[in-house]
Amino acid sequence: MEQAPELDASLVREVLAGNQASFQLLVERYQARLFGLTRHYTRNAVEIEDIVQDTFLKAYSRLPSFQHQSSFYTWLYRIATNTILDFLKRKGRSPIHAVEDPEAATLEAPGQGIVRPDARLEREEIVEITHEVLRELPEIFRTVLIMREFEDLAYQEIADTLGISIGTVESRLFRARARFKQKLIQMYPDFAQA
Repeated sequence: MEQAPELDASLVREVLAGNQASFQLLVERYQARLFGLTRHYTRNAVEIEDIVQDTFLKAYSRLPSFQHQSSFYTWLYRIATNTILDFLKRKGRSPIHAVEDPEAATLEAPGQGIVRPDARLEREEIVEITHEVLRELPEIFRTVLIMREFEDLAYQEIADTLGISIGTVESRLFRARARFKQKLIQMYPDFAQA
């Protein structure tokens, strides 16, 4: 999705001037992305909806504090990430429960033609292995991997969201990928052959 910071800034100004319909437009622009982000942490549909709703409520109440130093989506993403982590901590769960949309993992890619009968099962197994390996990583590495590899955020967006420098993002990603590979081979030695 193409982000239009100028449009977002304009909508924010309208909301602050009293036009609540403009906030609804912001919700419509970003709700699908927040649902996707939240699905990386929990598969429970009710929890996903609660977290996304809570994120938008927090964003609405904190809108006067939005400084326009980063894009609106980066600011919203930061609120969403904190809301997710707070929710999971209250539930006493690990911050990584799922890292892929289970529905997307079972769908065939368009244009692939005939697919082996066991392809879906194989994909599901890879998704489950990915979940297991990610759960073993320290949170700082899981977070940057999810943001970069699953959410496809740019390095600057990750840096802005986490409040760290781009150099730190690069360093954490490098270390996270190395640890992921090491843990994968340790837990599943068959992948060392691939």
